[in-house]
Amino acid sequence: MSTPTSPEAPPVRLAVVDDDPLVRAGLTLMLGGAARVDIVGEAADGTEVAALVDRTHPDVVLMDIRMPGMDGLAATEELRRRPGAPEVIVLTTFHADEQVLRAIRAGAAGFVLKDTPPAQIVEAVLRVAAGEPVLSPAVTRRLMARAAGEGTDDGTARRTRARQRFAGLGEREQDVASAVGRGRSNAEIAAELHLSVAAVKAHVSRILARLGLNNRVQIALLVHDAGFLHEGDDGAGGTAPDRTGRTG
Repeated sequence: MSTPTSPEAPPVRLAVVDDDPLVRAGLTLMLGGAARVDIVGEAADGTEVAALVDRTHPDVVLMDIRMPGMDGLAATEELRRRPGAPEVIVLTTFHADEQVLRAIRAGAAGFVLKDTPPAQIVEAVLRVAAGEPVLSPAVTRRLMARAAGEGTDDGTARRTRARQRFAGLGEREQDVASAVGRGRSNAEIAAELHLSVAAVKAHVSRILARLGLNNRVQIALLVHDAGFLHEGDDGAGGTAPDRTGRTG
């Protein structure tokens, strides 16, 4: 069976939303030239997104944050509440932690910076269409630093809540969730845990349903909030929780 990242798969239908006409034209030209991406529509404001999606039925929406009328984060929140909504990748020049966190909590499946090389943006679109989360390395480092470095009362309470939710998962679900938090793909998780890719997908679906989460990026955020990843974890390992929710 082909996936959006395989050469034989049909092109991913992509909509581009950015208020700057030059940026929008550049993105359309750059991404539209990729063999596996088909630009199906554009919008200049968050208020236009719902109509754009109804008209063009994209698989993925590439969404700028700062726009007049309705910003990209509000548009993402509104869009992701709709049944059968396309995935959203937030594209921005901003590095603010709160922007990243709001985008993830709104249901964005990816967050990349505008200075990301074109080939990596294309790869992000393909990965998100295939159900994989995408955070640029800079964004991932900021989330890890935030999760590992919080010592405030709010941070402690958030960590406690996250660990309580995590502890409600089954043993194998915890393993899969931790791997998602380390940025593993389904295939990588399958190899690491000696499971089939189909079994990994089933576990991810159950995790999302049990925790009331929107997508894999929100699983990763929960793992970060629980303190199970640390700054400097390059995705090759990290400190996994034991079954009581403590790191070891």
